This record gives sequence, C-alpha cells and structure tokens, in this order.
Amino acid sequence: MSGRPIMSARWAGLLGAGALALAGLVGVQTAQAHHSFAMFDQTKRVTLKGKVTEFQWTNPHSFIELDVAGADGKTVHWSLELNSPNNLKRQGWSRTAVKAGDEVSVTFNPLRNGKQGGLFNSLVLSNGKVLSEAAFAGGRPVNVPGAN
Repeated sequence: MSGRPIMSARWAGLLGAGALALAGLVGVQTAQAHHSFAMFDQTKRVTLKGKVTEFQWTNPHSFIELDVAGADGKTVHWSLELNSPNNLKRQGWSRTAVKAGDEVSVTFNPLRNGKQGGLFNSLVLSNGKVLSEAAFAGGRPVNVPGAN
C-alpha cells in the first residue's frame, strides 16, 4: 500500500454533505405526506349510525371500520382515521374503548373524493359514553393554514 488516502478530504466532505442533503429531502417529503389532512373536507361534518366491524389500534393512525345501512337498505362500509394510539391514550382511550359489534353514532370529516371514509371527530357508544378527538375540541379544522 502506498499510504495515500482512498478519497481526498475534500471529496469525502462533499460526498457526506450530499448524503446529508438527500436524507433531509427524503425526510421532509415523508413528513409532508404523512401530516397532510388535505384529503379530508374539514368544512363538512357527517354523522352516521352503524356497527363497528373493527377497531384498529395501530401506528401511525388508528382506524374505526364501520358498517352503516345505506338509503337502499344495503350495508355500506366506512373507514375512519383517528389519531395515533399514543395520542388517543393520553386522551383517555384504550385499545378496548371501541369493540367490534358496538353500535355507535360517529361524527367525522368526509373524504374529498367522495369515497366512504373520513377523519374521526367523535362517537357516542350505545351506553351514552362519548369518545372524541381533543384536536377538534375548538370546532376548528386541524393542520389547515390560517385555521389554527
């Protein structure tokens, strides 16, 4: 071996800076995609009564899967996105707060594309217990520039 460095300090520095910049761009893109609420129409609120088919206590977001009787009597399936289990737990929720088979009345912001889904706001269990999302306590949209 000649004892010469494989890469000059200058090139090593440039390569390191480039890798750091690329990692930063990937991180920004991921954060923007994950924290966007643009797919939900927060100017509208929908309330439906139905039967929970599944409560998914999962990261990064929990979900309530719900079957609702449509206007024609046929069952329509809805998927409602909630906060993370960590945030829900701090608000008093547990993984058993909602169970398959529970009859509920749920309020949410619908998807803009018209599909059967939305952003959870609150629900009322058949025993009258109310479970809600603290982010909506003020009645304003969340993560919408100028609204908070």
